[in-house]
Amino acid sequence: MEQNKLTARQQQILTLIETAIRQTGAPPTRAEIAKELGFKSANAAEEHLQALARKGYIQLVSGTSRGIRLKSPDYANPIVASRNPYSLSLPGLGQLVLPLVGRVAAGSPILAQEHIEQSYAVQSSIFSQTPDYLLKVRGLSMRDIGIMDGDLLAVKSTSDARNGQIIVARLGEEVTVKRFEKNTSGIHLHPENPDFSTIHVNPSDSFHIEGLAVGLIRHQF
Repeated sequence: MEQNKLTARQQQILTLIETAIRQTGAPPTRAEIAKELGFKSANAAEEHLQALARKGYIQLVSGTSRGIRLKSPDYANPIVASRNPYSLSLPGLGQLVLPLVGRVAAGSPILAQEHIEQSYAVQSSIFSQTPDYLLKVRGLSMRDIGIMDGDLLAVKSTSDARNGQIIVARLGEEVTVKRFEKNTSGIHLHPENPDFSTIHVNPSDSFHIEGLAVGLIRHQF
Protein backbone atom coordinates (compact mmCIF):
# COMPACT_ATOMS: atom_id res chain seq x y z
CA MET A 1 0.00 0.00 0.00
CA GLU A 2 1.33 3.43 -0.89
CA GLN A 3 2.47 5.49 2.08
CA ASN A 4 0.39 8.56 2.98
CA LYS A 5 1.81 12.02 2.57
CA LEU A 6 3.43 13.53 5.66
CA THR A 7 2.79 16.88 7.25
CA ALA A 8 5.76 19.22 7.59
CA ARG A 9 6.12 18.38 11.29
CA GLN A 10 5.91 14.64 10.66
CA GLN A 11 8.61 14.96 8.01
CA GLN A 12 10.81 16.81 10.51
CA ILE A 13 10.43 13.99 13.01
CA LEU A 14 11.08 11.31 10.40
CA THR A 15 14.24 13.14 9.31
CA LEU A 16 15.31 13.41 12.93
CA ILE A 17 14.84 9.66 13.44
CA GLU A 18 16.76 8.86 10.25
CA THR A 19 19.59 11.15 11.36
CA ALA A 20 19.83 9.60 14.82
CA ILE A 21 19.91 6.06 13.45
CA ARG A 22 22.50 6.97 10.81
CA GLN A 23 24.73 8.84 13.27
CA THR A 24 24.46 6.56 16.30
CA GLY A 25 22.84 3.30 15.22
CA ALA A 26 19.83 3.91 17.50
CA PRO A 27 16.65 5.98 17.30
CA PRO A 28 16.03 8.91 19.66
CA THR A 29 13.77 8.77 22.70
CA ARG A 30 10.51 10.69 22.84
CA ALA A 31 12.16 13.17 25.22
CA GLU A 32 15.05 13.74 22.80
CA ILE A 33 12.64 14.36 19.93
CA ALA A 34 10.68 16.83 22.06
CA LYS A 35 13.82 18.68 23.10
CA GLU A 36 15.26 18.87 19.58
CA LEU A 37 12.02 20.12 18.03
CA GLY A 38 10.87 22.37 20.87
CA PHE A 39 7.83 20.39 22.04
CA LYS A 40 6.60 21.09 25.56
CA SER A 41 6.40 17.40 26.44
CA ALA A 42 7.29 13.94 25.21
CA ASN A 43 3.57 13.26 24.74
CA ALA A 44 3.50 15.61 21.75
CA ALA A 45 6.34 13.62 20.17
CA GLU A 46 4.41 10.41 20.85
CA GLU A 47 1.35 11.69 18.97
CA HIS A 48 3.44 12.41 15.87
CA LEU A 49 5.15 9.01 16.13
CA GLN A 50 1.77 7.30 16.24
CA ALA A 51 0.80 9.17 13.08
CA LEU A 52 4.01 8.11 11.34
CA ALA A 53 3.30 4.50 12.33
CA ARG A 54 -0.26 4.67 10.98
CA LYS A 55 1.06 6.05 7.68
CA GLY A 56 3.52 3.18 7.37
CA TYR A 57 6.84 5.00 7.78
CA ILE A 58 7.87 3.55 11.14
CA GLN A 59 7.06 0.69 13.49
CA LEU A 60 6.71 1.35 17.22
CA VAL A 61 8.05 -1.34 19.57
CA SER A 62 6.61 -1.34 23.08
CA GLY A 63 8.66 -1.75 26.23
CA THR A 64 11.70 0.34 25.27
CA SER A 65 12.36 4.07 25.21
CA ARG A 66 14.03 3.78 21.79
CA GLY A 67 11.45 1.44 20.31
CA ILE A 68 11.24 3.05 16.88
CA ARG A 69 12.03 1.10 13.72
CA LEU A 70 12.20 2.58 10.23
CA LYS A 71 10.39 0.50 7.63
CA SER A 72 12.56 1.74 4.77
CA PRO A 73 15.71 -0.39 4.19
CA ASP A 74 17.59 2.71 3.05
CA TYR A 75 18.56 3.64 6.61
CA ALA A 76 20.03 0.37 7.80
CA ASN A 77 23.64 1.58 7.73
CA PRO A 78 24.49 3.64 10.87
CA ILE A 79 27.63 5.18 9.36
CA VAL A 80 26.98 8.04 6.97
CA ALA A 81 28.28 11.43 6.00
CA SER A 82 26.96 14.04 8.43
CA ARG A 83 25.04 16.22 6.02
CA ASN A 84 21.75 16.09 7.92
CA PRO A 85 19.92 19.08 9.44
CA TYR A 86 20.16 17.62 12.95
CA SER A 87 23.23 16.66 14.92
CA LEU A 88 22.08 14.80 17.99
CA SER A 89 24.25 14.08 20.98
CA LEU A 90 22.33 11.13 22.33
CA PRO A 91 23.49 10.14 25.83
CA GLY A 92 25.19 6.79 26.25
CA LEU A 93 25.52 6.03 22.55
CA GLY A 94 29.11 7.15 22.09
CA GLN A 95 28.68 9.25 18.98
CA LEU A 96 31.82 10.52 17.31
CA VAL A 97 32.12 12.96 14.44
CA LEU A 98 35.39 12.30 12.61
CA PRO A 99 37.02 14.17 9.73
CA LEU A 100 37.78 12.11 6.64
CA VAL A 101 41.24 12.75 5.24
CA GLY A 102 41.70 12.17 1.52
CA ARG A 103 44.94 12.66 -0.36
CA VAL A 104 47.61 14.41 1.67
CA ALA A 105 49.79 17.06 0.07
CA ALA A 106 53.53 16.62 0.51
CA GLY A 107 54.96 18.29 3.59
CA SER A 108 51.68 19.55 5.06
CA PRO A 109 49.96 18.36 8.27
CA ILE A 110 47.73 15.36 7.74
CA LEU A 111 44.75 17.15 9.29
CA ALA A 112 45.20 20.35 7.31
CA GLN A 113 41.82 21.72 6.31
CA GLU A 114 42.44 21.26 2.60
CA HIS A 115 42.84 17.50 3.10
CA ILE A 116 39.48 17.01 4.86
CA GLU A 117 36.82 15.85 2.40
CA GLN A 118 33.88 15.64 4.82
CA SER A 119 32.93 14.40 8.29
CA TYR A 120 31.36 11.13 9.36
CA ALA A 121 29.23 10.40 12.41
CA VAL A 122 30.02 6.96 13.81
CA GLN A 123 29.66 4.91 16.98
CA SER A 124 32.76 4.85 19.19
CA SER A 125 32.01 1.27 20.27
CA ILE A 126 33.09 -0.13 16.89
CA PHE A 127 36.72 0.89 17.52
CA SER A 128 39.38 -0.62 19.76
CA GLN A 129 40.43 2.89 20.85
CA THR A 130 38.85 6.28 20.25
CA PRO A 131 40.07 7.52 16.85
CA ASP A 132 40.82 11.13 15.91
CA TYR A 133 40.19 10.90 12.17
CA LEU A 134 39.44 8.63 9.24
CA LEU A 135 41.96 8.12 6.44
CA LYS A 136 40.91 6.96 2.98
CA VAL A 137 43.08 3.95 2.08
CA ARG A 138 44.87 4.03 -1.27
CA GLY A 139 46.15 0.82 -2.83
CA LEU A 140 46.27 -2.85 -1.82
CA SER A 141 49.52 -3.15 0.15
CA MET A 142 47.57 -4.23 3.29
CA ARG A 143 45.09 -6.47 1.46
CA ASP A 144 45.85 -9.68 3.32
CA ILE A 145 44.66 -8.30 6.66
CA GLY A 146 41.49 -6.95 5.09
CA ILE A 147 42.47 -3.32 4.49
CA MET A 148 41.34 -2.60 0.95
CA ASP A 149 41.58 0.28 -1.48
CA GLY A 150 38.84 2.81 -0.67
CA ASP A 151 38.32 1.66 2.92
CA LEU A 152 38.19 4.22 5.70
CA LEU A 153 40.86 3.55 8.31
CA ALA A 154 40.13 4.89 11.79
CA VAL A 155 43.31 6.45 13.17
CA LYS A 156 44.32 7.53 16.67
CA SER A 157 46.89 10.31 16.52
CA THR A 158 50.19 9.39 18.18
CA SER A 159 53.89 9.49 17.43
CA ASP A 160 54.61 6.24 19.27
CA ALA A 161 54.10 2.65 18.17
CA ARG A 162 55.02 -0.87 19.25
CA ASN A 163 56.32 -3.60 17.00
CA GLY A 164 53.52 -5.31 15.11
CA GLN A 165 51.07 -2.43 15.21
CA ILE A 166 49.47 -1.04 12.04
CA ILE A 167 50.51 2.58 11.69
CA VAL A 168 49.98 5.57 9.49
CA ALA A 169 53.43 6.93 8.69
CA ARG A 170 54.79 9.84 6.75
CA LEU A 171 57.90 8.91 4.82
CA GLY A 172 59.33 11.70 2.76
CA GLU A 173 56.48 13.08 0.69
CA GLU A 174 54.20 10.04 1.11
CA VAL A 175 51.71 8.93 3.74
CA THR A 176 51.48 5.15 4.01
CA VAL A 177 49.75 2.45 6.08
CA LYS A 178 52.03 -0.40 7.12
CA ARG A 179 52.92 -2.80 9.95
CA PHE A 180 55.61 -1.25 12.18
CA GLU A 181 58.84 -2.93 13.23
CA LYS A 182 61.86 -1.38 14.93
CA ASN A 183 64.97 -3.40 15.75
CA THR A 184 68.72 -2.99 15.93
CA SER A 185 68.94 -2.58 12.17
CA GLY A 186 66.43 0.26 12.08
CA ILE A 187 62.78 0.85 11.27
CA HIS A 188 60.93 -1.39 8.83
CA LEU A 189 57.44 -0.88 7.39
CA HIS A 190 55.92 -4.18 6.33
CA PRO A 191 53.10 -4.61 3.80
CA GLU A 192 50.48 -7.35 4.09
CA ASN A 193 50.58 -8.34 0.44
CA PRO A 194 53.45 -10.34 -1.16
CA ASP A 195 53.26 -8.14 -4.26
CA PHE A 196 54.73 -5.27 -2.21
CA SER A 197 58.17 -4.96 -0.63
CA THR A 198 59.09 -4.00 2.93
CA ILE A 199 60.15 -0.38 3.27
CA HIS A 200 63.42 0.03 5.16
CA VAL A 201 63.68 3.49 6.69
CA ASN A 202 67.14 4.97 6.45
CA PRO A 203 68.47 7.21 9.26
CA SER A 204 68.59 10.08 6.77
CA ASP A 205 64.96 9.63 5.71
CA SER A 206 62.26 12.04 6.78
CA PHE A 207 60.06 9.70 8.82
CA HIS A 208 57.24 10.36 11.27
CA ILE A 209 54.52 8.20 12.83
CA GLU A 210 51.16 9.95 12.35
CA GLY A 211 48.96 7.50 14.21
CA LEU A 212 47.74 3.96 14.93
CA ALA A 213 45.01 2.10 13.10
CA VAL A 214 42.20 1.38 15.59
CA GLY A 215 39.39 0.29 13.27
CA LEU A 216 38.10 0.04 9.73
CA ILE A 217 34.97 1.08 7.89
CA ARG A 218 34.17 -0.49 4.56
CA HIS A 219 33.05 2.45 2.41
CA GLN A 220 30.03 1.15 0.47
CA PHE A 221 28.00 4.23 -0.47
